[in-house]
Amino acid sequence: EVQLVESGGGLVQAGGSLRLSCAASGFTFDDYAIGWFRQVPGKGREGVSCISTSTDGSTYYADSVKGRFTISSDNAKNTVYLQMNSLKPEDTAVYYCAATTEVAGMSPLTYDYWGQGTQVTVSS
Repeated sequence: EVQLVESGGGLVQAGGSLRLSCAASGFTFDDYAIGWFRQVPGKGREGVSCISTSTDGSTYYADSVKGRFTISSDNAKNTVYLQMNSLKPEDTAVYYCAATTEVAGMSPLTYDYWGQGTQVTVSS
């Protein structure tokens, strides 16, 4: 059974940091790209960052988080991390990780498996 479990969300003040984790199981980790998405009530899921967990290790970021967020993977632990620094109130959302066998990208439509989400709240 494919499972993606996010953790690390919480409440933080503006300017603070959080590290999200996405622990994957039930599939060959290296065969998938992993993406982070976020969603606020009334809006669709927005691509935040993604990474190819193969030897290529390519990473991509939304313009809104470039320079502040860093995605990385630990293939030995089947886990992808999202380090979020200099957080802003507009980063408040539920953050989801997802997996796809296609090339890493920022469209949620290409992802096959999703975690349950973790809430990130940034206070001003």
